[in-house]
Amino acid sequence: MVFGRAAGAEQLLDSLVVNERKRQQREDTPSLLAIDSQSVKIVQFIDEETGIDANKKINGRKRSIAVDRLGLPWSIAVTAANVSDNEAGRLVVDRLRGKVPRLEVIAADHGYKVSFIEHVETQHGWRIEIAQKPESGRGFVAEKNRWMVERSFGWLNFRRRLFRDVDKTIESSEAMLRISFISILLNRLTK
Repeated sequence: MVFGRAAGAEQLLDSLVVNERKRQQREDTPSLLAIDSQSVKIVQFIDEETGIDANKKINGRKRSIAVDRLGLPWSIAVTAANVSDNEAGRLVVDRLRGKVPRLEVIAADHGYKVSFIEHVETQHGWRIEIAQKPESGRGFVAEKNRWMVERSFGWLNFRRRLFRDVDKTIESSEAMLRISFISILLNRLTK
């Protein structure tokens, strides 16, 4: 494992995220984050850290991210697709340690259960807000404090390299997600 390069990409992304928040006339760190996951298929011959997401019937990996109101990533984790949202969510939240001093609330969907909520509240002291889609809603309905994470996944879906997970290791997959977000933020600077 090459920790130096991975840590460098994470530091660069963190720096760009803070700069974009300043450019948008926001505080350096958010008080609210939204968390969610996305399961993606893998290509042939990848057998490390893979599994089947029973809910979505996808053989592959799960990408979990925590983003602020601007859709900017504060934490990224890739796991096998059969890892529960609770377990992947704990990994994402634990990676936030020391990054977000103003954080008070994490918005999540109903896939994040009691064990995740207890972990976040006892280990970090942050409150979890579970957003529910209205019963009358059909199709996509923007959920309060959660729509921004769906938008961030939408940005990633426009990156051809991320259509499927083609990386042998989860570290490489996480690096590609960071590189994609770095590219998005650098493009904003040139406009």
